[in-house]
Amino acid sequence: MDAFVVIPARYFSSRFPGKPLAPLKGKPLLQHVYERAKGARLAREIIVATDDRRILEAAESFGAKAIMTSGGHPSGTDRVAEAARSVAPEARIIVNLQGDEPLIRPEMIDDVIMLLEDERADIGTLVKKIEKEEEFTDANIVKAVFNGEGFALYFSRSPVPFHMDRGQGGKGPLKAYKHIGIYAYRKEALMRLTGLPPTALEEAERLEQLRALENGMAIKIKETQYDTIGVDTPEDLLKVEECLNTYS
Repeated sequence: MDAFVVIPARYFSSRFPGKPLAPLKGKPLLQHVYERAKGARLAREIIVATDDRRILEAAESFGAKAIMTSGGHPSGTDRVAEAARSVAPEARIIVNLQGDEPLIRPEMIDDVIMLLEDERADIGTLVKKIEKEEEFTDANIVKAVFNGEGFALYFSRSPVPFHMDRGQGGKGPLKAYKHIGIYAYRKEALMRLTGLPPTALEEAERLEQLRALENGMAIKIKETQYDTIGVDTPEDLLKVEECLNTYS
């Protein structure tokens, strides 16, 4: 499948300015993400899309193709769409891979691309089974609910689905999934999504994927056995470094 991976990398972050360039085991954080992406079998090209020349120059220094994009984008998805229009006009599939996911595995990128072999799917993404109660109740961890064919029904920061037996003091098994934020888009779906205004559910939950669902777009999901840690703060770098020491 003709897939391009775009890594949006913004310099300014309220919690961690300059995050893409933060050193992690002797390399910029962004370089770890890029090198993971290079291992994906189904990715035709990897592109770093940034709003800052420091990131552009760093990406080019480690061999990445990088482009400057507008500094006014409200989200990484909009930055990905601009990159897709300018440097990947012939691409059929665009993967949005966040630049703060250094633990992403190449297999995960291939998995989201392969989800679009289902012609009914507009978007592909991943989930992982929740093992810990604190993850289920953590509003920073997005939960996904999907049907028997793997199509998303809803995403929420709330602990969904509600478990009636557990809610009444029972000890039934926890059957819930957390969302892993990597997406593969059919190019036309990406362009449509970024051209739509924010929706009520999206604004309530602060989850952009709800805009797609509210507008009738089909998001297909695959369960992965791999977990990731997104880097939002300098403290997260320490957690990631521990994981990288045992990465296989």
